[in-house]
Amino acid sequence: MTTSRAPGLLHGPEDQQRAAFLELFFDLAFVFALFQLSHGLLQRLHWSGALQTLILLLALCWIWGSTTWITDRFDSQRSAIQLLVIVTLFGSVVLAAVLPAAFGKYGLVFAGLYVAIQLGRNVFLVFALRGHQLQRIFTWALLWWGASAVPWIAGALARGIGREALWALAVIIDFTSYWLGFPRPGARRVPAWEPPGGSQHLAERYRQLFIIALGELILVSGLALSRRGLALDRIAALLVSIATTALLWRIYIYRSGEVLSAALAAVPEPARLARTVGYTHIAMIAGIVVTAVADELVITHPFGQTAPAWSAVILGGPALFLIGRAGFEHTVFARVSRDRPIGLLALATLTPVTLVLPPMLASTAVTAVLAGIAIADAARARRHPAEPPSPPARGPT
Repeated sequence: MTTSRAPGLLHGPEDQQRAAFLELFFDLAFVFALFQLSHGLLQRLHWSGALQTLILLLALCWIWGSTTWITDRFDSQRSAIQLLVIVTLFGSVVLAAVLPAAFGKYGLVFAGLYVAIQLGRNVFLVFALRGHQLQRIFTWALLWWGASAVPWIAGALARGIGREALWALAVIIDFTSYWLGFPRPGARRVPAWEPPGGSQHLAERYRQLFIIALGELILVSGLALSRRGLALDRIAALLVSIATTALLWRIYIYRSGEVLSAALAAVPEPARLARTVGYTHIAMIAGIVVTAVADELVITHPFGQTAPAWSAVILGGPALFLIGRAGFEHTVFARVSRDRPIGLLALATLTPVTLVLPPMLASTAVTAVLAGIAIADAARARRHPAEPPSPPARGPT
């Protein structure tokens, strides 16, 4: 006889899974978190600041991803799961609040909360899954997160480059252990967690994450205009920003974003494909965070002097997005449309030009490149019938 609570907490194979209102509620914390990330990068617009922002972004994405991992398997109608997600929401909001000073005076607060969220949730689930085969996944996940807790806390006690190095190591441990399926020494790795018919759910969650990021982009642009006033040049800069946002959405959704759920359903091990899709989304989200910094600079100083760091974010944000988007397309269709690398080449060609143009014109040139990609997508859609997804035959191991 088992005392496991698992049967009452887990989704059944017959359940129709869609993104729950609880998950949408949880996502609200990440609009704030991404805003804080872009704000922090704006204050530290140099290579060290970029590395710090990347580390923090990866930590936030891991909290979001591991929460989606839980809600994909567990029934969000259960009070215990709702409480777990809401506690994670609270912790995520506090993490977001201290993000700009995570590499300063609030390092221990950030690391302590991050470790508490990851370890606390897994301790609860290990006990809740007593007697169930899934318990071992969370047991080994708990041990791996315990291993990464060491450099997280040690980094919080260090300063400068020491904190960057230790937190980078912690992030590498977190993501590598997940990629490898939380392996244990001397034994085969834990089998990949296959969703119980949740390909539609996972696809919805990734699309929602992307929309969250676009929402942060609009928030940053609107606040920049609100703070600086309704001057005609700033309104024009906002128009360019909104056009860029719309083009990022259009390029994302056509067609990989539209058929992601079908791609996940078409492979024998959806969890493996989902991991790769998750990493491509992180690259796209990183591009949007950088683009938000560029939009704030352009709206604030539309016809000022374009500094090299400004040019880097104006061009770098869309470039990161296109790199992630190309990877996403390859994951869904096992090929990359030519307009993606052509767009990256065009952005690289614009680099010396943006240094002599005012920020407004440099941003407009980048928007024109994105518009060219969207137009090429539309032309291809008219010439050819919609193709079904065809993920690579062999997923990542």
